Amino acid sequence: MGYWDTPGRSDEWYTPPAVFEALGCRFDLDVAPARMGGHHVPAAEITVADGLVEDWHGFVWMNPPFGGRNGIEPWLDRFFAHGDGIALTPDRTSAPWFWSAWAKADAALFTRKIRFLRPDGTAGVSPSNGTALFAAGDRAVAALHRAAGCGLGNVHTTPKVDRRGPQVVQPKRGASSWAAEVALARAFAEPNP
Repeated sequence: MGYWDTPGRSDEWYTPPAVFEALGCRFDLDVAPARMGGHHVPAAEITVADGLVEDWHGFVWMNPPFGGRNGIEPWLDRFFAHGDGIALTPDRTSAPWFWSAWAKADAALFTRKIRFLRPDGTAGVSPSNGTALFAAGDRAVAALHRAAGCGLGNVHTTPKVDRRGPQVVQPKRGASSWAAEVALARAFAEPNP
């Protein structure tokens, strides 16, 4: 189990400033801000109550509470419905919610393990798995590419699967990576037996 799955433990873990430095952008709104520690997300505004019910506007940053099995799903649903920003999640590539997010994202940046910060500002221990940043919108995609250039991780654009079947809409890129993504998209578009 990761620290975010441990019952009775805190959801209060914050993104280190180095992540924002690598992204090189400023956000209009932090939709799930620190509740107990200082605020270091480069955002013009923060939500003050429940980010799931407050109005969202502009380019958003979302590092939601990871607690509880599938507790991240309503946050991701809201994020992709908004369609403009960057969402930070654990890179749980085998989880159904992760595949749903992958299908909706314009790009994803897979990082090394990030030591998140406690409310007192000290770094936590190394988590059990890495982190994924999901991009919604062109500005977010550009920020993920900038962060990859700074060594934060590797960016992957997501193939868009046509809801009528396993046809794939080809993004602009080289043929070799395209063939691999088509094969992957087709494999996961097939219904389970």
